[in-house]
Amino acid sequence: MKNNMKRFSVKIIAGILFGLLVLNACGVVTKKYERPDFSEGLVDSLYRDTTVTDTLSIGDISWEEFFKDPKLLVLIDEALANNYDFQNAVLSIQAAENSLKQSKLAFLPSLDFSPSVTYNNTSQNSLNLPPSVNINLKTTNVSIGVTSSWELEIWGKMTAAKNKAYASFMKAESGKRAYQTSLISSVAESYFTLMALDKQLEITLRTIDLRKETVNTLSSLLEAGTITRADLVQAESNLYAAEIQVPELRRSIRELENALCVLLGKPFQTIDRSKLDEVDLSRELMVGVPARLLQNRPDVMEAEWAFREAFEQTNVAKASFYPSITLTSGTFGISALTTRTLLDPKSIFANIVGGLTQPLFQRGKLKANHRNALLAQQQAFNNFEKSMLVAGQEVTDALFAYKTIEEKEAIREKQIEALQNAVTFRMKLLEFTSSTNYTDVLTSEQALLGAQIEEISDELSKYKAMIHLYRALGGGWK
Repeated sequence: MKNNMKRFSVKIIAGILFGLLVLNACGVVTKKYERPDFSEGLVDSLYRDTTVTDTLSIGDISWEEFFKDPKLLVLIDEALANNYDFQNAVLSIQAAENSLKQSKLAFLPSLDFSPSVTYNNTSQNSLNLPPSVNINLKTTNVSIGVTSSWELEIWGKMTAAKNKAYASFMKAESGKRAYQTSLISSVAESYFTLMALDKQLEITLRTIDLRKETVNTLSSLLEAGTITRADLVQAESNLYAAEIQVPELRRSIRELENALCVLLGKPFQTIDRSKLDEVDLSRELMVGVPARLLQNRPDVMEAEWAFREAFEQTNVAKASFYPSITLTSGTFGISALTTRTLLDPKSIFANIVGGLTQPLFQRGKLKANHRNALLAQQQAFNNFEKSMLVAGQEVTDALFAYKTIEEKEAIREKQIEALQNAVTFRMKLLEFTSSTNYTDVLTSEQALLGAQIEEISDELSKYKAMIHLYRALGGGWK
């Protein structure tokens, strides 16, 4: 009769466990992650007024191939090796990786070694024994054992926790990649800005030399009585106006070099660089289909992993409503009153306990956790969609900026040519006739210098637009 009852109990337990496993296999509690659907038409309309005819993207090009200037490549290498924020991003990945390893070990039973020595001195008056009974009131118990606990994976809670840890790890990895693309872009942009400042300084110094020649020429014309002293004073003032820009340009160069050194993680020093006329970033503007931003943009990938992390947290919160089954070995080992009998087979002891814990009354805590997890999941999805919009905006803005600057280049070239001719013609009129004065020359010279500086700014803006487009398409981390 007793054996039949035992068999019946075992069958019931086995049936319950089998039923729980079937429910879990059917996905009743946790859900499998699938990439969510975006708002209607979002992905296809990311590139405004741009018809995509190719599937390739300049974002697929490695940064070593995209930036061909060897001096710039050296600086980018230094930044990736020494930049402090980038190093912290790498450390964050290592921390996330440790959490992932820990979540995988949750499927294995825990095991603790617990040796102990217990000395007891029992009070004789506390024992209800006759005086004639003589027992040893002082005992020493030696125990060497292990304790173990193992929670069975039934509802997918531990799997969801592991998936969440993996999503957190990949989010950190994507965050590092996103910072890498930003860091490379920042170094390249600073490098090209330095070269542009160098060229502006070069043009300014050349303009100073020309204006010094003009002052000398006007001094001769004054002696010949062709011009007035007011014309000479204006020429000197024009010279000083150019000279006063030199300290400001040199200050800008020094500050930008210092800022670039911070990015490179090295002491402040002169940055070795090429000349702006020696480099070329011209590329065919291949942007690829908008959907490729999901695979290329590390910040978009980071947003998706954040959404997946929130999704798995919802699974964990939902599984928390269901019972957990734990097999516990209270102690397993050897125990004896003396060390002489410790290794005797009769000293072996063990106890194994199976427990089921079903949450009953948590004052709404589990429900609140689940509702908050759902809200956090929706927030993460909103951020995911927003990251796609931001990516599309950056690509579109960089494309339009590049094309706009190309249109300005031809017009700027004609403007500078016209101003150069105006300065030349007015200087000849001033030198050989009295129908003009130096104010006319001064106006043309100032306009010419301004146009030449703007030409450099246009060139820099074009390079920046290409760098921004490269980063916007996810270039720099591969």
